[in-house]
Amino acid sequence: MSEKKKPHTKEKKPVKPKIEEKKVKKAPTKTSTKTPKKTPVKKATTEKKQTPPRPPRVKMSEQPPEVRIKNFDEVPYGLTPEQAIAEAKRCLQCGKPKCVAGCPVEVQIPEFIGLIAEGKFVEAACKIKETNVLPAVCGRVCPQETQCEEVCILGRRHDPIAIGWLEKFCADYERLGGHIKLPKKQKDNGKKVAIVGSGPAGLTVAGDLTLLGYSVTIFEAFHKGGGVLVYGIPEFRLPKEIVDIEINYLERLGVEVKYNHVIGRCKSIDELFSKDAYHAVFIAVGAGLPRFMNMPGENLNGVYSANEYLTRSNLMKAYLFPDYNTPLIHGRSVTVVGGGNVAMDCARTAMRLGSAKVTLVYRRAREQMPARNEEIHHAEEEGIIFKLLSNPVEIFGDEEGRATKIKCQRYELGEPDDSGRRRPIPIENDYFEYDTDIVIIAIGNNSNPLIAATTPDIEINKWGNIVVDSLGRTSKKFVYAAGDIVTGAATVISAMGGARQAAIGIHYDLMGEIEPDIPTACEMPDEWLDEEKDEPVT
Repeated sequence: MSEKKKPHTKEKKPVKPKIEEKKVKKAPTKTSTKTPKKTPVKKATTEKKQTPPRPPRVKMSEQPPEVRIKNFDEVPYGLTPEQAIAEAKRCLQCGKPKCVAGCPVEVQIPEFIGLIAEGKFVEAACKIKETNVLPAVCGRVCPQETQCEEVCILGRRHDPIAIGWLEKFCADYERLGGHIKLPKKQKDNGKKVAIVGSGPAGLTVAGDLTLLGYSVTIFEAFHKGGGVLVYGIPEFRLPKEIVDIEINYLERLGVEVKYNHVIGRCKSIDELFSKDAYHAVFIAVGAGLPRFMNMPGENLNGVYSANEYLTRSNLMKAYLFPDYNTPLIHGRSVTVVGGGNVAMDCARTAMRLGSAKVTLVYRRAREQMPARNEEIHHAEEEGIIFKLLSNPVEIFGDEEGRATKIKCQRYELGEPDDSGRRRPIPIENDYFEYDTDIVIIAIGNNSNPLIAATTPDIEINKWGNIVVDSLGRTSKKFVYAAGDIVTGAATVISAMGGARQAAIGIHYDLMGEIEPDIPTACEMPDEWLDEEKDEPVT
């Protein structure tokens, strides 16, 4: 803050004496004209306006569209150290930063950006990890443009600070440079906590509680950890190596992960208490029940839910066929129904799997699409065809039960609905058809009903979501929940925000501490810090 205010103070001081000095000289002169009076005023005004323009936001290099549609490598290359420092120096270092309030886990954004500006990249990563245990993930998949960057004060007149890119940069620098060091945990407090699900919420609670001295066990239904981070987000957006490293980090801290455990089938929530002697259970199973449209033809071969399509490609490695023998029909002409990030992931995956034509059908207009602008832009660059203000009504098949054609109805926009967006209204008798052999339904998910069905004393709402208080407590004592199972399908960072509150609730209920002092999630190597003191980066 002081660095930005000092130049303005220095500019104003020499201007005022000049004006006063002119007034003193002309005071005894009775014949003075208006010209001397106006000249310094104009000069002062001119000087005030001639402030140097702020540097533009840095541009991050990425794979060209014609290259990336043939591979599953990450699209953005990331910032260089020089770019990261230049971008960090654009930050105003506001006295009352709105960006922090815009972050669901309240990362101290100006502080970590200030460290990057000084070239202290590992320290910046550690600053983020004080409240966010997954910065490399969040820097890639969080919608910063509608959260921290949207309220960036610099963004009122210029491009906002590239907070997400900077978060990704310092997290990658720490990981790739081998600077990660395990922190000191608090002493074992004798309490055991079971976590159901290893997605963003489960990993967050596991990290916080193990640092506070708890014995933590994660029960994961799949054979691999990470939840939606591994089965739902493609490799070109989030390399799975990053998720593996994060889970390995928690295991090194002492967190136990039990795979192929479906809680509600192999054992119930009650049995975790009665047979396994856990003191608390945290539910983070997400919203994994696919949602369909109930239109004719949805049971044809070649019609997928987005969950199945992405799980086969991402978790089961269908994109690496034949090295991984996972069955997945690629299709010549693929149709994806929906307008969110999941729909974009499906469409861009289909293009990379070799489809000649990929069409995205969405019933609203482009500006109403819930997907990130970056994902929409990338999809357009990669040749995805957008059929907007349209909605499918029927899928046709051949004699062998395989999808061959889709029929859609055209829509127009009416008055705004409860979401504030103009309501899509079907145009009567206005239809069109086209050939397609794969249809992927990506219109959202419902909550997984398994836990609620096997634990009837946990209250759920009409959508099947678990009801919790501000600290993640459910209606069942010592059972907590956060993430999509509570909110419905939402963002990674919002799930982590709810999980941090649940960790506080668990610690308060079991140990009686209202504001736990959670140790920072990393420690900087002493030798690195010594080098920094000797040779500071400027």
